[in-house]
Amino acid sequence: MFTGLVETTGTVVSLTRAENGVWRLVVDAPRFAGTLALGDSVANNGCCLTVVETAGTRLGFDLLDETLRKTSFSLLKPGRAVNLERSLKADARLGGHFVSGHVDATGEIVSLAREGANFRLRVRPPAQFRKYLVYKGSIAVDGISLTVAELDDAAGTFDVWLIPHTMAETNLRERRAGEPVNLEFDILAKYVERIGLFADAPRG
Repeated sequence: MFTGLVETTGTVVSLTRAENGVWRLVVDAPRFAGTLALGDSVANNGCCLTVVETAGTRLGFDLLDETLRKTSFSLLKPGRAVNLERSLKADARLGGHFVSGHVDATGEIVSLAREGANFRLRVRPPAQFRKYLVYKGSIAVDGISLTVAELDDAAGTFDVWLIPHTMAETNLRERRAGEPVNLEFDILAKYVERIGLFADAPRG
Protein backbone atom coordinates (compact mmCIF):
# COMPACT_ATOMS: atom_id res chain seq x y z
CA MET A 1 0.00 0.00 0.00
CA PHE A 2 1.22 3.49 -0.89
CA THR A 3 0.04 7.08 -0.49
CA GLY A 4 1.01 8.65 -3.81
CA LEU A 5 3.48 10.99 -2.09
CA VAL A 6 6.64 10.53 -4.12
CA GLU A 7 9.73 10.36 -1.90
CA THR A 8 12.36 10.81 -4.58
CA THR A 9 13.14 10.15 -8.21
CA GLY A 10 15.55 7.51 -9.40
CA THR A 11 17.36 7.22 -12.71
CA VAL A 12 16.82 4.31 -15.08
CA VAL A 13 20.07 2.42 -15.61
CA SER A 14 18.70 -0.31 -17.84
CA LEU A 15 15.64 -2.29 -18.87
CA THR A 16 16.67 -5.60 -20.40
CA ARG A 17 15.25 -9.05 -21.03
CA ALA A 18 17.20 -12.06 -19.78
CA GLU A 19 17.55 -15.34 -21.65
CA ASN A 20 14.80 -16.82 -19.46
CA GLY A 21 12.41 -14.13 -20.73
CA VAL A 22 12.21 -12.14 -17.50
CA TRP A 23 12.52 -8.36 -17.79
CA ARG A 24 14.87 -6.65 -15.33
CA LEU A 25 14.60 -2.94 -14.51
CA VAL A 26 17.61 -1.40 -12.77
CA VAL A 27 17.19 2.01 -11.15
CA ASP A 28 19.79 4.16 -9.43
CA ALA A 29 18.25 5.54 -6.22
CA PRO A 30 20.90 7.16 -4.00
CA ARG A 31 18.38 8.43 -1.43
CA PHE A 32 17.22 4.86 -0.73
CA ALA A 33 20.73 3.44 -0.25
CA GLY A 34 20.82 1.09 2.73
CA THR A 35 17.08 1.42 3.45
CA LEU A 36 15.74 -1.47 1.37
CA ALA A 37 16.16 -5.23 1.47
CA LEU A 38 15.34 -8.02 -0.95
CA GLY A 39 11.58 -8.52 -1.09
CA ASP A 40 10.67 -4.95 -0.19
CA SER A 41 8.02 -3.16 -2.24
CA VAL A 42 8.72 0.08 -4.09
CA ALA A 43 6.35 1.98 -6.35
CA ASN A 44 8.07 2.90 -9.62
CA ASN A 45 5.98 5.48 -11.49
CA GLY A 46 3.07 4.17 -9.46
CA CYS A 47 3.66 0.48 -10.17
CA CYS A 48 4.37 -1.73 -7.16
CA LEU A 49 7.55 -3.73 -7.81
CA THR A 50 9.60 -6.07 -5.63
CA VAL A 51 13.28 -5.47 -4.95
CA VAL A 52 15.14 -8.53 -6.25
CA GLU A 53 18.66 -7.09 -6.33
CA THR A 54 20.63 -4.39 -4.53
CA ALA A 55 24.09 -3.14 -5.47
CA GLY A 56 25.26 0.07 -3.87
CA THR A 57 22.70 2.72 -4.81
CA ARG A 58 21.14 0.56 -7.51
CA LEU A 59 17.92 -1.45 -7.20
CA GLY A 60 16.83 -4.28 -9.47
CA PHE A 61 13.20 -5.21 -10.15
CA ASP A 62 11.78 -8.07 -12.25
CA LEU A 63 8.83 -7.22 -14.49
CA LEU A 64 6.05 -9.42 -15.84
CA ASP A 65 4.99 -9.18 -19.47
CA GLU A 66 1.62 -8.06 -18.07
CA THR A 67 3.38 -5.14 -16.35
CA LEU A 68 4.84 -3.97 -19.63
CA ARG A 69 1.44 -4.26 -21.33
CA LYS A 70 -0.38 -2.25 -18.66
CA THR A 71 2.22 0.45 -18.04
CA SER A 72 4.48 2.86 -19.86
CA PHE A 73 7.60 0.94 -18.78
CA SER A 74 8.32 -0.33 -22.28
CA LEU A 75 9.23 3.27 -23.17
CA LEU A 76 11.76 3.71 -20.33
CA LYS A 77 15.27 4.49 -21.48
CA PRO A 78 18.54 4.88 -19.56
CA GLY A 79 18.73 8.30 -17.95
CA ARG A 80 14.96 8.79 -17.57
CA ALA A 81 13.61 9.71 -14.15
CA VAL A 82 11.15 7.44 -12.34
CA ASN A 83 9.04 8.39 -9.32
CA LEU A 84 9.83 6.25 -6.28
CA GLU A 85 7.89 5.61 -3.08
CA ARG A 86 8.53 2.94 -0.48
CA SER A 87 5.54 1.03 0.87
CA LEU A 88 3.59 2.67 3.66
CA LYS A 89 4.46 1.91 7.27
CA ALA A 90 1.52 1.13 9.56
CA ASP A 91 2.32 4.07 11.85
CA ALA A 92 2.91 6.62 9.09
CA ARG A 93 0.69 9.56 8.19
CA LEU A 94 -1.56 9.03 5.17
CA GLY A 95 -0.96 12.32 3.40
CA GLY A 96 -2.17 11.38 -0.07
CA HIS A 97 -4.82 8.73 -0.75
CA PHE A 98 -4.98 4.93 -0.81
CA VAL A 99 -2.79 3.81 -3.70
CA SER A 100 -2.33 0.08 -4.26
CA GLY A 101 0.47 0.30 -6.81
CA HIS A 102 -1.61 -1.67 -9.33
CA VAL A 103 -1.66 0.41 -12.50
CA ASP A 104 -5.00 0.23 -14.32
CA ALA A 105 -3.92 1.67 -17.65
CA THR A 106 -1.92 4.39 -19.30
CA GLY A 107 -3.28 7.79 -20.28
CA GLU A 108 -1.93 10.27 -22.80
CA ILE A 109 -0.59 13.66 -21.78
CA VAL A 110 -2.61 16.18 -23.79
CA SER A 111 -0.86 19.23 -22.40
CA LEU A 112 1.41 20.32 -19.57
CA ALA A 113 1.83 24.05 -19.25
CA ARG A 114 2.65 26.72 -16.71
CA GLU A 115 -0.26 28.91 -15.67
CA GLY A 116 0.86 31.66 -13.35
CA ALA A 117 3.05 30.20 -10.60
CA ASN A 118 1.64 26.68 -11.04
CA PHE A 119 1.17 24.11 -13.79
CA ARG A 120 -1.87 22.49 -15.37
CA LEU A 121 -1.65 18.88 -16.57
CA ARG A 122 -4.31 17.54 -18.93
CA VAL A 123 -4.58 13.78 -19.50
CA ARG A 124 -6.78 11.63 -21.72
CA PRO A 125 -7.50 8.28 -20.02
CA PRO A 126 -9.01 5.21 -21.70
CA ALA A 127 -12.77 5.63 -22.12
CA GLN A 128 -13.69 2.63 -19.94
CA PHE A 129 -12.03 4.20 -16.87
CA ARG A 130 -13.53 7.70 -17.06
CA LYS A 131 -16.45 6.63 -14.85
CA TYR A 132 -14.07 6.49 -11.88
CA LEU A 133 -13.18 10.17 -12.18
CA VAL A 134 -15.07 12.76 -10.16
CA TYR A 135 -14.51 16.46 -9.59
CA LYS A 136 -12.16 16.91 -6.61
CA GLY A 137 -11.61 13.14 -6.48
CA SER A 138 -8.22 11.43 -6.29
CA ILE A 139 -6.15 10.03 -9.14
CA ALA A 140 -2.61 8.62 -9.18
CA VAL A 141 -0.59 9.80 -12.20
CA ASP A 142 2.78 8.06 -12.47
CA GLY A 143 2.36 7.30 -8.78
CA ILE A 144 1.65 10.90 -7.76
CA SER A 145 -1.48 11.48 -5.69
CA LEU A 146 -3.33 14.32 -7.42
CA THR A 147 -6.76 15.93 -7.25
CA VAL A 148 -9.04 16.12 -10.28
CA ALA A 149 -9.57 19.84 -10.90
CA GLU A 150 -11.64 19.65 -14.06
CA LEU A 151 -13.44 17.06 -16.15
CA ASP A 152 -14.22 17.51 -19.83
CA ASP A 153 -16.56 14.67 -20.79
CA ALA A 154 -16.82 15.86 -24.39
CA ALA A 155 -13.06 15.75 -24.91
CA GLY A 156 -12.59 12.74 -22.62
CA THR A 157 -9.93 14.47 -20.51
CA PHE A 158 -9.25 15.48 -16.94
CA ASP A 159 -7.07 18.26 -15.53
CA VAL A 160 -4.95 18.41 -12.39
CA TRP A 161 -3.02 21.34 -10.95
CA LEU A 162 0.63 20.97 -9.96
CA ILE A 163 2.55 23.16 -7.55
CA PRO A 164 6.19 23.99 -8.36
CA HIS A 165 7.39 21.52 -5.69
CA THR A 166 5.67 18.64 -7.49
CA MET A 167 7.25 19.63 -10.79
CA ALA A 168 10.69 19.90 -9.21
CA GLU A 169 10.57 16.67 -7.20
CA THR A 170 8.91 14.25 -9.66
CA ASN A 171 9.43 12.99 -13.20
CA LEU A 172 6.77 15.37 -14.50
CA ARG A 173 9.57 17.88 -15.03
CA GLU A 174 10.64 15.71 -17.99
CA ARG A 175 7.26 14.84 -19.43
CA ARG A 176 5.86 16.17 -22.69
CA ALA A 177 2.54 16.17 -24.56
CA GLY A 178 1.87 12.90 -26.35
CA GLU A 179 3.70 10.75 -23.82
CA PRO A 180 1.96 8.03 -21.76
CA VAL A 181 1.56 8.18 -17.98
CA ASN A 182 0.59 5.37 -15.63
CA LEU A 183 -2.87 5.78 -14.10
CA GLU A 184 -4.39 4.17 -11.03
CA PHE A 185 -8.00 5.10 -10.38
CA ASP A 186 -9.56 5.37 -6.93
CA ILE A 187 -9.89 1.88 -5.47
CA LEU A 188 -12.89 2.98 -3.38
CA ALA A 189 -14.80 3.88 -6.55
CA LYS A 190 -14.07 0.45 -8.00
CA TYR A 191 -15.32 -1.31 -4.87
CA VAL A 192 -18.50 0.77 -4.87
CA GLU A 193 -19.13 -0.23 -8.49
CA ARG A 194 -18.55 -3.90 -7.70
CA ILE A 195 -20.87 -3.82 -4.68
CA GLY A 196 -23.53 -2.14 -6.80
CA LEU A 197 -23.37 -4.92 -9.38
CA PHE A 198 -24.07 -7.55 -6.73
CA ALA A 199 -26.70 -5.41 -5.01
CA ASP A 200 -28.73 -5.40 -8.24
CA ALA A 201 -28.36 -9.15 -8.75
CA PRO A 202 -31.44 -11.31 -8.02
CA ARG A 203 -31.37 -13.11 -4.69
CA GLY A 204 -32.56 -16.65 -4.29
